[in-house]
Amino acid sequence: MSKLTTLHEFIMDRQSDFPYASGELSRLLSDIAVASKVVSKDVRRAGLLENFLGAQGNTNIQGEEQQKLDVIADNQFIQMFKSGGEVCGIASEENDDFMAFESDFSKQGKYVVLFDPLDGSSNIDVNVSIGTIFSIFRRKSKAGESATLEDMMQTGDEQVAAGYVLYGSSTMLVYTTGRGVNGFTLDPYIGEFCLSHPNMKMPETGRLYAMNEGNVNICDPGIKEYIKEKCQTILEGANRPYSGRYIGSLVADFHRNLIKGGIYIYPATTVDPEGKLRLLYECNPLAFIAEQAGGLATTGHERIMDIKPTKLHQRVPYFIGSKTMMEEAMSYLKTE
Repeated sequence: MSKLTTLHEFIMDRQSDFPYASGELSRLLSDIAVASKVVSKDVRRAGLLENFLGAQGNTNIQGEEQQKLDVIADNQFIQMFKSGGEVCGIASEENDDFMAFESDFSKQGKYVVLFDPLDGSSNIDVNVSIGTIFSIFRRKSKAGESATLEDMMQTGDEQVAAGYVLYGSSTMLVYTTGRGVNGFTLDPYIGEFCLSHPNMKMPETGRLYAMNEGNVNICDPGIKEYIKEKCQTILEGANRPYSGRYIGSLVADFHRNLIKGGIYIYPATTVDPEGKLRLLYECNPLAFIAEQAGGLATTGHERIMDIKPTKLHQRVPYFIGSKTMMEEAMSYLKTE
């Protein structure tokens, strides 16, 4: 059996790709891995501990009820970023405003991190896959000063790294620094993430689509037409139509499509005309990964990573997946 490559070894081997980083980015990625191991343990034990399951009793800025494990994961990552020294500030889906770290140590940090600490909160109490999504940017503000809102409000194209951690049948960390996508599975026996999915590529097409079809009658009529003609009708030369697979955890739905090929659709609706998913915490980081793996990510009319944010918790319609399936779906949307 060949020796497994750990995440730490992999990061160190790739450090020369980032001469401007002087090791800070490598350490930051390692910090994220450490925090995700702690969260993974909490997720595994959640059903045994009363203070890990259920609602926290508060709502976040999006008006969504916070789960106890949301808050636990959020605090775990924030504490790791504070103590690491590479990050001068963060923005989290679970906090109303961005957070500037005010110690002299943290103010020297070169990076900001925007993250969703626990994606798929509605699945926490029913033991379905959930995950963490993160996006890393170089700060715009001057080193030694407090982080600013401008540091957080960057386009997806300005990301230096992005990734996610999936807490499923195994715990897996997938990330990109703009030089391909690599996946690492947590080996519980040695407590290390090990390279399991090198140079991940999203198949150009597939047979899987993920959408909450309860919304099909309140979104762009082109989407309803696409679902009916391509997803629910037996295709010429095929034995069956596309297969619907919707978990309700964006990380899990995206991860499946990244490996098997497919499309994820969360469009604007008459109820949520600006879309539902958050540009900075969910859409940008997964768009970066998708494009690096050969896929596409759009609002239906605009490339996700071209969007200049106007609000910290900005929502957008979201289409992401295999290139051919994305192009096919986009052809059904009506011109704005």
